[in-house]
Amino acid sequence: MKLRRILKTGQPYSFRQYFDLPFTLEDILAEFDCTFVRSPLARLRRSPLARLRPLATLRERRSHIDLPRQPFTAAIEPLLHQLQRNRKRIELINETARREALIAPILFEVVDLTNHRIYIEYSIAVSEHLRGTLDYYIANHNLIVIEAKQSDLVRGFTQLAVELVALDQWLQSDQRILYGIVTTGEDWRFGTFNRQERSIQQDPKRYIVPEELTELLEILVGIMT
Repeated sequence: MKLRRILKTGQPYSFRQYFDLPFTLEDILAEFDCTFVRSPLARLRRSPLARLRPLATLRERRSHIDLPRQPFTAAIEPLLHQLQRNRKRIELINETARREALIAPILFEVVDLTNHRIYIEYSIAVSEHLRGTLDYYIANHNLIVIEAKQSDLVRGFTQLAVELVALDQWLQSDQRILYGIVTTGEDWRFGTFNRQERSIQQDPKRYIVPEELTELLEILVGIMT
């Protein structure tokens, strides 16, 4: 059965508007002939020991998307000190403050190490339904990073998914996988867009900063290498 279209013809939609739409991510992606692939939880062995394992241990058994990793060779202490100072000295009461205090320092550190350029508030326009600005865009490796409005990672991922769909049509490269991140500055979640299968996949793991900063940096370096 064909679903009724939810986006109105003749009405432009910006990326930010998708954050506020009441529809599921699957229904929104269907508008662009794309699908959402949920990463399943890995099966756990049914044993008395498994039932006694701490929840944190069980979470490590999740099936994650395949993210490239490379060592972060620079000293991490100066960046960690900067993030801790910013959290202590800056009132993180709005989106701009969180972006400049928590997100930008991490991205700047990685692009400096990998010798790439980063575009801030990068505008693209593909169609009336795929248009707007990308918070951060690393063009060399087609990576989008957006700040989760209202610290809502669920609806923020919907916005990220639409931006990845738009980026697919904007680019002329033949790169098979596009990468995206939605973050509050403290929580970071990855997603990918498979351009051949036209599918969005979300990594079920969230990387927490500063506790998992090293792991996050290794993935960012891996994507940009």
